[in-house]
This record gives sequence, C-alpha cells and structure tokens, in this order.
Amino acid sequence: MTEVKRLRQVKSFVKREGRLTPGQQKALDLLWPKFGIEADGKLIDMQNLFGRQAPVVFEIGFGNGASLIEMAIQQPESDFIGVEVHRPGVGQLLKAIEENRLTNVRVACTDAVELLKKQISDNALQRVQLYFPDPWHKKRHHKRRIIQPAFVTVLAQKIVSGGFLHMATDWQDYAEQMLQDLSASDTFINTSASGDFIPRPDFRPLTKFEQRGHRLGHGVWDLLFQRN
Repeated sequence: MTEVKRLRQVKSFVKREGRLTPGQQKALDLLWPKFGIEADGKLIDMQNLFGRQAPVVFEIGFGNGASLIEMAIQQPESDFIGVEVHRPGVGQLLKAIEENRLTNVRVACTDAVELLKKQISDNALQRVQLYFPDPWHKKRHHKRRIIQPAFVTVLAQKIVSGGFLHMATDWQDYAEQMLQDLSASDTFINTSASGDFIPRPDFRPLTKFEQRGHRLGHGVWDLLFQRN
C-alpha cells in the first residue's frame, strides 16, 4: 500500500488559549448561541444572520474586540463579523456586544482563512480589516504571514467590486511586503495618492497599544486598497 504524505498547511497564527475570566466564560456559555458563527463549512446567509441586508465588514484577528465594538457603535448602518482564534478575546467581545446592546456584530472562533474560503460567498464583503497581524518577524517565518499572493486572490473573490481591504501594521518590512503583494494584484487599486501608505482613517480607532507605540516613537503603516 502506497503511503500518501499530506503536506501540513502553514498557519498564520499560533493558538495560545490563555485563561478565561468568569465573565468571559459566562459570555461564551450564554451568548455564543445568539452571536456565534459555527465553523461548520456551510455558506453563511448574511441577511439571515443579521436579519437585514447591509454592507458587511469582516475583521481578521480582533484581539479583545475593543476597536471592533467601537466601529460597530459608530457605524450602525454596517454589519460586522469578527474572527479570532483566542477564546478569551471572543468571550470579551461577546460581553461587549451584550453590554452595548449591539445587533450588528457576529463572532467566529476559528481560522479566518478557512472561514473565508468555505463559508463566505463571493462578493459578500464590503470591507476586510486586518489590523496588526502577527508579523512573524524572523525571515524564515515570513511564509506564515497571512498576507501572501494566494490569500490576496481569495480576498479578491470575497470583496465586492468597489469594496475595500484595509490593513495596518507597526512593522515596516511587513507593511512594505503587503504593499508589494497588493500592488502586484490586478484586482486591487491602491487608494493612496502617493502609491504607498495612507494616514489612519477616521473609522479605525486608535488602540491603547498604538497610543503607547506613538509615545515611544514607533511608526504605524496603514494601507487601503479598493477592489476594482
């Protein structure tokens, strides 16, 4: 019998579980059935999911969810799907959804790449957000960075014509790599007048992490590309 060797898929994240607070665990137990998206491989019906037809914003790796909640409050005309692999962050976001009585946020706890490929219809998203992804700063680990040409092709399928891909990082070499990969795509157009980076747009909240970086003199690079 010939042995078939399967190639292990390179992940762009390491799943570090962390400790759940009692409040986060309670939120997962009580609120997941209402706001959670199961990673079951089934296509998501956005209108059924949110109970209305509205532009959908998809955020990859929302951390503790603070900025995602702020955007959902400030943009009630849009619906938001947040994806995060760390359960404490998911629990924290669920708590915030309930506390702010939001109806325009749903959350998934899974690999965002797989969710996009298997459960998001083509041309379903108005905007994809990727803020401060793991930079995998060692050169031998660059293959783990989520922005790669193959993933740019997936994003081009899922973002509606005229929609946007917004990225931000505090690692300059990653910013330059993202700029190169997106600029090489014939389906995205850079909105920067200078052909590179943009100032932080008003719709992206300034995080505590970013504020600290500014005080220490660290740079942050925003990229905004439009699906043509």
